[in-house]
Amino acid sequence: MEISLRRAAKMIFDARSIIITGHIHPDGDSLGSMLALYAPLTAQGKQVTLLLDDEVPAVYRFLPGSELIRRPDGPVEADLLVVLDASDADRITGVKEAAASTNMLNIDHHISNTQFADFWYIDSQAAATGEIVLDLLHLMKLPITADMAVNLYTAIATDCGFFRYANATAATLRHAADLIDCGAEPHIISEQLDTKPLDSIMTLRSVLDSLEVFAAGRIAAITVAAESIENAAETTEGYINYPRNIEGVEIAIMFKPVDDTATRVSFRSRRCDVSRLALAFGGGGHARASGCTVGKGLKAAKKEVLKAAEQLLAESGL
Repeated sequence: MEISLRRAAKMIFDARSIIITGHIHPDGDSLGSMLALYAPLTAQGKQVTLLLDDEVPAVYRFLPGSELIRRPDGPVEADLLVVLDASDADRITGVKEAAASTNMLNIDHHISNTQFADFWYIDSQAAATGEIVLDLLHLMKLPITADMAVNLYTAIATDCGFFRYANATAATLRHAADLIDCGAEPHIISEQLDTKPLDSIMTLRSVLDSLEVFAAGRIAAITVAAESIENAAETTEGYINYPRNIEGVEIAIMFKPVDDTATRVSFRSRRCDVSRLALAFGGGGHARASGCTVGKGLKAAKKEVLKAAEQLLAESGL
């Protein structure tokens, strides 16, 4: 059932025990939103559990409270499961199973959201779920501490490319300014996110060697080699921006083989809606940034994805 943000606030306010989760392969928006909502609800005396079907990437472990997030290891009783920044049920499978008898509330901003929860509030105009969570906290009249501000600023800034992407609006900048007033320090957050281990830089060198250009320069693709896959969620973050930034490129694609039967694919674009590409392969995301997992090995997945990308360009008149 679609509900208002005010109704979502009431559901959370009325619940005594709450599970908060986000999507697998967590990013700054998912993690920052989870942690920002957890802190004030716990301060109110509610029993709140942070569960995630994945590990917290090293780059985000500076977020206050990140050490409290754990993976589900059995049934968990709660009045309400709050799912943040996840667009479909496949991205929360383990947590969903652990909280099988619990009402599910989904708060999200992805245009590809499948409305899988019992109740949902989706604002596809928001640059990040962190924006919605900030509005939610204001509706609940809950104070924003400095730690919460760090988490929410990270959530918002990372999902709009630090205010460089098309989804950044005047409201996004106002939210960011409010969070700075509450104690977020952008220069410190940026430094934390920009600091990379040596392995990440060495992997980038080999990934850039894989760069390929298709469709008369309108599609650029990179591939993460199989030997670089370990900890790939951490080491490859931001790599896709390199092909995206090439002059003339409309669609950038990054392929990451999981095994002989699955390949993870990330999309970025300048003007066309790559969420359509991701949805065609069972994934989702935003118009300019999306992803999916193709149920085939790298060679077959690349062939199908590149064909679909060229078709999208043609349909978009690009």
